[in-house]
Amino acid sequence: MVTFSTANAAAFIDSDDDSGGEVIESAPPLKVGESRLISSFGITKKLLKHGHGWETPGLNDDVTIDYEGRLLDGTKFISTRDKGEPFICSCNLLLTGLTQGVITMTKGEISLFTLPPELGYGAAGTYTVPPNSILQFEVELLSWITVVDVSKDGAIVKKIIKRGEDAAPPTHLDQVHVRYTARLPDDTIVADTLEKGVEFLMNQGHFCPALPRVLKTMKRGEKVNLCVQPQYAFGEFGRDSTTDFPSIPPNSVLSIQLELVQVKPVIDISGDSKVLKKILKEGDGLVTADDGASVIVKYTAMLEDGTIFDKKGFDGEEPMEFVTDEEQVIVGLDRTASTMRKGEQASVTIKPEYGFGCVEVKGDLAVVPANSTIIYEVEMLDFTREKAPWELCNNERIEAADKKKEEGNELFKTGKYERAGKKYEKAMGYISEDLSFAEDEQKLVKSLSVSCWLNCAACRLKLNNFQEAVKLCSKVLDVEYGNVKALYRRAQAYIESADLHLAELDITKALEIDPQNRGLKLLQKKLKQLQVESNKRDAALYASMFKETRKDSSITKETSITSKRPRVEKSAESRDSEVTERTPETAEVSTVARDGDSMVVDSC
Repeated sequence: MVTFSTANAAAFIDSDDDSGGEVIESAPPLKVGESRLISSFGITKKLLKHGHGWETPGLNDDVTIDYEGRLLDGTKFISTRDKGEPFICSCNLLLTGLTQGVITMTKGEISLFTLPPELGYGAAGTYTVPPNSILQFEVELLSWITVVDVSKDGAIVKKIIKRGEDAAPPTHLDQVHVRYTARLPDDTIVADTLEKGVEFLMNQGHFCPALPRVLKTMKRGEKVNLCVQPQYAFGEFGRDSTTDFPSIPPNSVLSIQLELVQVKPVIDISGDSKVLKKILKEGDGLVTADDGASVIVKYTAMLEDGTIFDKKGFDGEEPMEFVTDEEQVIVGLDRTASTMRKGEQASVTIKPEYGFGCVEVKGDLAVVPANSTIIYEVEMLDFTREKAPWELCNNERIEAADKKKEEGNELFKTGKYERAGKKYEKAMGYISEDLSFAEDEQKLVKSLSVSCWLNCAACRLKLNNFQEAVKLCSKVLDVEYGNVKALYRRAQAYIESADLHLAELDITKALEIDPQNRGLKLLQKKLKQLQVESNKRDAALYASMFKETRKDSSITKETSITSKRPRVEKSAESRDSEVTERTPETAEVSTVARDGDSMVVDSC
């Protein structure tokens, strides 16, 4: 048997040289009959027969090999072929030199490896191998089973029996359909889903903690054997017996045969896990409905207890038609529809914030209580997307941009700043490309661009996204150096971001252009008040720093400074009194925001 001690194998794996297999990547593939040094330790490989594919086994994989070992004089000292039975072993438990050779092989390959004594049986030799012998092994790699340390601590070891399809593994939100059988070391079955299998959500776990961890590493159709240590199984407490299965004793190691049958992806539509779409049937193609698409869907709407309160598209009734992102249906259904492909079927769980909220709603078939989580089983029958910018001529692009801008203005007036911002962005998408517009068109495009940038900046201010507001205003100032609205809004964003110096520069510049602008004057007063407060904070900080310095001074200096301190503090109090008298009334400054709104939506 061509095995080596575990200690020696471990030494090879952890070697600083890290030369496991050490194929020279820049070298071309070996030709049949060609030899090459494959390790700095002196291992030579001669290819006798090409294998299949390009994959090679890993150090921890279980390999099945046929081999024959000979001395340099041709004396055979071991052979699996003579026994008529291949050898199965973890790759890292072979002779160290043989391990380095096998991990360079592909399935079905036959190669001859020449090993120096130190990577063979060394100075000790064996009863059939003299000390310090150079060895030659002719090896055929029949197959291997990939072994993965899932937990990275040896507590969950996965052996891949059957590889899965070329698809992404499930995520923590997805629903999976699996089959498994779990056994104790004495082969007692303690869990079995039988052929039917079981479905569950990944984030809810199932059976034992190891299962979801392993499933995140698997692909659809993959079959594996698991060895699970107690900390990822049922730990020190074990599990009581059930109706169908015996108990699991404390600190039991489990062997689990696991198959991932199907994955139903669950997508977090809203980004906060309050609108979750579980795909029941994949749609056609790659194109989704997107915002602004005219969609046709059929659905069944129900409460969490299964009570159906609405249906569309069943029993001869017409399906539902609506335009996405137009608030024609509840937000959760609206956003979900914009992510669906034609023919896609999905189950959507919608929390109250994206459903009917805190009001009671009477559906066609039942009442929806306030604060209800609702479920839609929906199918996308068809949709028509808005024409993409590249599908339109210049005049159509300008008309489409102007329409989106006006839609954004209406949304802004009703306080729907996020949706308004999306409309302005979409408007810019129609005219932002470097196209050759006619001279009269260029003026209109510039006007629309400035208007959309300004209005979008106003939305960003309302949503406290001050950095983006600064960027949008700066775009305006790049094309209109003296745009007062852009200076005003950028100054607002700078103030909210505590960039008071930059805000002062923008306000000063804007007042030079429009010295009578009331909104700018009020913003200037607010800025001065903030600057005074900032100066006071800085003074307090410096005073504290000097106080600490004085504490570190000599006793004589400390006494002298202490005697003068009351007069310094009095002087500071006097200055504070003078500053307070110069500070504008709070009520007057607070009107900046109200006055600023009159400059918000640019309708040009």
